[in-house]
Amino acid sequence: MKFPYSEKVLEHFKNPKNVGKIEEADGKGMEGSPACGDMVAVYLDVNEETMIIEDAKFESYGCASNIATASIITEMAKGKTLEEAKKITWKEATEELGGLPPVKAHCSVLAVEGLRAAIRDYEEKHGLITENEPTTVDVVRSRLKHVMNPMAGLDIIRTELVSKIEVNDGVVRILIDLPSTHQFAAAIKEDTLEKIESLWDVKEVNIVFTE
Repeated sequence: MKFPYSEKVLEHFKNPKNVGKIEEADGKGMEGSPACGDMVAVYLDVNEETMIIEDAKFESYGCASNIATASIITEMAKGKTLEEAKKITWKEATEELGGLPPVKAHCSVLAVEGLRAAIRDYEEKHGLITENEPTTVDVVRSRLKHVMNPMAGLDIIRTELVSKIEVNDGVVRILIDLPSTHQFAAAIKEDTLEKIESLWDVKEVNIVFTE
């Protein structure tokens, strides 16, 4: 039986480029879930004057294809402007790796979406998005699908930790069904604030834990 992975995939799996986390990253994004088998987080350092991605790193939890595609995506993104990096497609990433088994094509999609999420994070923080939709309960809920519940390996929406979301005149109130003293409460709060505070019309975020 023919081995399903190319030599380049194996090389990036065994010796991945840009592994790690950029502390105080200019932009960061996360896609996937460890419970589903694959997750990737992408971190970017961006030159504010040139909009060039000067450094990109990733953390990956998953199979060889997941690690290899995250490795190649960060390599492809470095040295490009944000606009150029946005145009990187999963097909280009797959071709750069010499192909992937059809059942693993989603890994390249995941890596590209992680990169785009990190770019969007940067743009939101720097007021670069001109076509902004108003923040609604649905927008907040969509963002919270990227906040992990460490106890389950799924997001806090699917695990029903979020019991209520209110949005009123730029003030967002999120009720989380977890005691504030819980070991994961602080991490969930920090991640939630990061996902919601960057929204262009949000003035204040209040996270309330059940006691």
